[in-house]
Amino acid sequence: MADRATPRPCPPWGLTRYVAAATLARAADGGGVIAIVLVVTTSGAPSWLAGLLGASITAPHLLGPFIARRLDTAGDGRNIIALACLIHGATLAAAVLLYPIVWPALTALLLFTSGLFGPFLTGGISSRLPAIAGPEQHAQRRAQGWDVATYGLGGTIGPTIVAIVSVWASPTIAALVLAGGTFAAAILVRFLPYTSPLSAAADVPRPLRTLRIILTSGPLRRTLYLTTSVAASVAVLPIVAVSSTASLGEAAGTGAALTAAYGVGSLLGSVGVMARPLRGSADNLITYFAFTVAATLIVVLLVPNLAAALPAYAAAGIANSYLFAATLAARSEYSPAEARGQIFVWVGALKITAGSAGTAMAGALVGAAVYLPTILAAIVTVTAASVSVFDRHISPGGKD
Repeated sequence: MADRATPRPCPPWGLTRYVAAATLARAADGGGVIAIVLVVTTSGAPSWLAGLLGASITAPHLLGPFIARRLDTAGDGRNIIALACLIHGATLAAAVLLYPIVWPALTALLLFTSGLFGPFLTGGISSRLPAIAGPEQHAQRRAQGWDVATYGLGGTIGPTIVAIVSVWASPTIAALVLAGGTFAAAILVRFLPYTSPLSAAADVPRPLRTLRIILTSGPLRRTLYLTTSVAASVAVLPIVAVSSTASLGEAAGTGAALTAAYGVGSLLGSVGVMARPLRGSADNLITYFAFTVAATLIVVLLVPNLAAALPAYAAAGIANSYLFAATLAARSEYSPAEARGQIFVWVGALKITAGSAGTAMAGALVGAAVYLPTILAAIVTVTAASVSVFDRHISPGGKD
């Protein structure tokens, strides 16, 4: 078993291919919903159907962990991730091509299948990074900065592709371009450095057992609830950005500039982690950056004009990127080898679900008071960070 636990040295081009594969995959994951909504709305169908089909590709992310065990039991995890990329892209392509000629229920089923494999494109790919970066902590944390950047790039490139191609051709073609990106990602994943399994298949826990491991491990438990709390909190910012322009004395279109400032901040944060990798306990760093995110949310509440709002939103993006890098470090460093892939997928899937809940909450509350969602988000984040401080001091084995 000892030889299984020792990762092979990986060639330097491994990280380059990783970044390319992860960016392509996450562009498809980030732009898929927008493409589906545009395909439906431009066909003249009602908005409720667009929302339903859009949810059909996002909601299944929560079920991803129940099929993620193969990441830890497979002799070559690259095959599992590559297959997931192919299925995600093929079902997305089939859904948009068949939408005009089949019942919406069949389209929803295809999108459900595509979304089911979405977590493999996010947390699943991230689970390969520790072996690619090598065993040294400094190198791993620098690589995690690159990983954070792929999420930011994917979340920017995906919607941009949809917007440009939809105008130039059609939303259907835009969705097919995204699907093509997942096929390219599958090829690149197969050319990532091979790493042997870290444990025997018989030692790999079942999905619910893996969740229990997360909940009973102090550092992993804190990683989970701080990740989901912050994800729900920062998800309110795009809604608030659009709705708060009047109070800032600006036109409605200014909301896009605020959202862009948040995105730029996210990319700057990832660059910061690459330039100066995080040091110290990942468990402690997550709590610290959660408080930092809460502070930036409070600043967003207090800004009086656009000139102050732009850097405030950028600061929120920077803080969230640093927190995200810390959560990647925590998942890498505290996960048992036999469940690492599943833990990456569990946390990633629940993070996406929490983000969707935060967006829905903001949409429901912003009409009552523009900044109410941000106030609640700051409270949630401060509470979760405070609980983690208490948790670390009372839970057995909770300190590093």
